[in-house]
Amino acid sequence: MAVEEKDNKEKMDVDTMQEETKTQEISEAAAEENAEAAKDAVDTEETPKADKKEKKKKDKKQDAMKEKVEELEDRVKRQMAEFDNFRKRTEKEKTAMFETGARSVIEKILPVVDNFERGLASVSEEEKDGALAQGMQMIYKQLMTELENLDVKPIPAVGEEFNPEFHNAVMQTQSDEFESGVVAQELQKGYTYRDSVVRHSMVAVVE
Repeated sequence: MAVEEKDNKEKMDVDTMQEETKTQEISEAAAEENAEAAKDAVDTEETPKADKKEKKKKDKKQDAMKEKVEELEDRVKRQMAEFDNFRKRTEKEKTAMFETGARSVIEKILPVVDNFERGLASVSEEEKDGALAQGMQMIYKQLMTELENLDVKPIPAVGEEFNPEFHNAVMQTQSDEFESGVVAQELQKGYTYRDSVVRHSMVAVVE
């Protein structure tokens, strides 16, 4: 009887130890699972933070690149505008230099034209049909045609109302043909070049 009780007690102790071992294993497994879960939770929490930090870094880099591109575009636009202004200014200066040179040449040619006209006016009626007079007349016409092609035109004078922009009154005169203030005589022909006066007409104006 005593031996049986002892066996039962030993059996109970073994069962108790087994249960305690099981309980400990379950506890350890639960603790391990909790640790894994906590670690996953921490990793899950840290991953969005890392992604957010990385994204912020990329956005900052893209903003810097965008700002650099805008700066370069603005610099190119300014340089293009400066070059366009330089080109326009150069064209204006070139045109002004051409106009100045053309006016200078025309001013030097006009006295030659005056001498041609004086020479033709001095030819007598008998000599007008001669070869010399005919040659002078042809050269004069050719000269005037070329001047007209260059947009050089004589200023209308006789019979026109005196205009100080085109006429230079050097004397007053009496006239039964024209009214007061009208040009009665042209002493020297005036010319315009592209609608600007190269030389004013020297005229006599009716009182």
